[in-house]
Amino acid sequence: MLVDGEWRTDAYESTNEDGEFNRQETSFRNWIRDDADAEFPAESGRYHLYISRACPWAHRTAMTRRLKGLEDAISLSVVEPVRINDGWEFSAEYPDPLYGEDYLRDIYTRADDEFTGRVTVPVLWDKERETIVNNESREIMRMLDTEFDAHAKHDVDLWPEGYREEVDESIDSIYEPINNGVYRAGFADSQDAYDEAITELFDALDHWESVLEDQRFVVGDVLTEADIAMFVTLIRFDHVYHTHFKCNRRAIHEYPNLWNYTKELAQLPGVAETINIDHITRHYYMSHGDVNPKRLVPVGPDIDFYDDHDRDRLPADLPAVLRGDAAPANE
Repeated sequence: MLVDGEWRTDAYESTNEDGEFNRQETSFRNWIRDDADAEFPAESGRYHLYISRACPWAHRTAMTRRLKGLEDAISLSVVEPVRINDGWEFSAEYPDPLYGEDYLRDIYTRADDEFTGRVTVPVLWDKERETIVNNESREIMRMLDTEFDAHAKHDVDLWPEGYREEVDESIDSIYEPINNGVYRAGFADSQDAYDEAITELFDALDHWESVLEDQRFVVGDVLTEADIAMFVTLIRFDHVYHTHFKCNRRAIHEYPNLWNYTKELAQLPGVAETINIDHITRHYYMSHGDVNPKRLVPVGPDIDFYDDHDRDRLPADLPAVLRGDAAPANE
């Protein structure tokens, strides 16, 4: 993490005295608005998104950007998947396209040369003011979904009227036991902390397995931000969380409804472009030396996200562009 603008490798404590994983709050929380007079107006070409293909929080934002069709409006770049002592790195293969920096921490200190906090992805950068607008994935996802419709190529609404309260409640209910729950299990420093995280994680997965028996998506027959929040954990589960984080009571491919749901979302137009299993596996197994000291990367499991699914048995109100049977809007 950075402390007063200086890089430190000994300052961040990820667990408390009870061995429970504590996630640090994000620091940059400004908003882009669809208003020409806003401090950060929604303008095409003005903003840049820094992500890691390995990170589920960054994946949320990349997936929203792709589903909305914002590739021309918001530029995107990727960091190296393996993160060790110097944090997220740029490289010849994955360069910083804006300033040619070596590390993501250099982007943070461009925004605040005395910044104290963890250097995380995603980062939504304002190229005009040369500062970080926001580094909280849920808020970036919402901004991309709601404030850039004038620049979106796809007529996709992931926070639709009539479902908004339920979407927000669902994102909340998924976050602690599932999205953060896998980390609470994986980074637990005590048996009690691990046991509690595992119990809550699999109780939540069992709950959603039951819900998805009778409905297509998290809040019913419409695809929403809540599905993105769920999907980015499920797509990583069997490759990394099941083994690396000891979440091995059951694999996702052993849940009929969750597994078919994961396959359907992976097969939505454009989503496959946001998934990089190689980056995911190499990041987790090679970056967490305290969890996996030899940094060996497993070769399995042998599962196929693009095999047939059975979700067509349930009704869905999907935009034409996500059904793959119509041209995108605004093109």
